[in-house]
Amino acid sequence: MGRIRRPHGVRGELVVDVMTDEPGAIFAPGRRVFQGTHDGELSVDPRTRAPRELVVSSLRPIKDGWLMRFDGINDRTEAEKWNGRYLLVPVEELSEPEEGEVFAHELVGMQLVDAGSSATIGEVIEFYDLPQGLLLEFRTSAGAVASLPFVDEFVDALDREARTIRVRLPNGLLDA
Repeated sequence: MGRIRRPHGVRGELVVDVMTDEPGAIFAPGRRVFQGTHDGELSVDPRTRAPRELVVSSLRPIKDGWLMRFDGINDRTEAEKWNGRYLLVPVEELSEPEEGEVFAHELVGMQLVDAGSSATIGEVIEFYDLPQGLLLEFRTSAGAVASLPFVDEFVDALDREARTIRVRLPNGLLDA
């Protein structure tokens, strides 16, 4: 749901890039989130094997992200330990995506289908959350790897249940 970019100030505040359309609800003061690794995996306490929880104590938007505080992170030294970590929320605690929408983590493994011919193009193998939006990386059935922006210009429709994305590839994208 978010990725900690850097500490802000000396009181333990953190600048977070949010990855949700509902940051005010997901990161509302008093909500718990789970600590993720730098790779986005759930971090567990090595002694108890339980996920590590954080409780949001404050949230406010800033020019280039969101500024958050968490219980127990009270100074810059502690805040610096969190650089690059992901903040996770159990899927069952999220609002269901509306029709034609999907959680970003569900994109991996979805089939890309040509919007004109309905032929299978390939499978999404990764996605990147860039300042310009999501970028899908996919592997074709011939084994080639290519990327496609996940924007209306190229994405015709998305069927979450069928796990397909109907796309219009730019001319020459797969020529090599």
